[in-house]
Amino acid sequence: MDASPNPFEARYDDAMFDFTTEQFDSAITKLEAILAEDPNQFDARLSLGMAWYRKGEFARAITEGHKAEKLRPHEQLVHTNLSLFYMKSGDKKTAEHHGLQARIASWRGNMDKPAEAAGAAGADDLKMAEAPPAPAAPVKIPTQFPDMPWKKKVAEPHAPSGAHNAATSTPSTHSSTPSPTQP
Repeated sequence: MDASPNPFEARYDDAMFDFTTEQFDSAITKLEAILAEDPNQFDARLSLGMAWYRKGEFARAITEGHKAEKLRPHEQLVHTNLSLFYMKSGDKKTAEHHGLQARIASWRGNMDKPAEAAGAAGADDLKMAEAPPAPAAPVKIPTQFPDMPWKKKVAEPHAPSGAHNAATSTPSTHSSTPSPTQP
């Protein structure tokens, strides 16, 4: 039989099952039982705050979130949750503060020196920028462009005899309405 390194792990998993099936009262009861035995169980504390949030009890969620913050003040998820809790409770200013703290915490996790990161990623991935290769051949710009079939063609000046082209015609004397120059 495998001995679990964390004696609370199975009970925490049961509480999380209740949480995921939206049985928040049962999850809260199980998480509080774990925290009664060991108030420093960070995951249980963080999950308890989220369970209170999901029940709509934002003040209790905030209280539990701050208890988790005391356990791990630079944890990104703590500040993300607190930002969410404060936003839902209507305190936008404090929510933005914890949102910023969450972003700063995410930056702390990526504080490796570039040389260390290069060793992990591989030297070829982080080469200095090289000049782009020369083009294969210069591009020749055409001097004459083909007709554009989508454009309307202008009427030709030579109309067949007897045809009347409104775009190029002058007033006719055969018109039924007198022209201004006709008597």
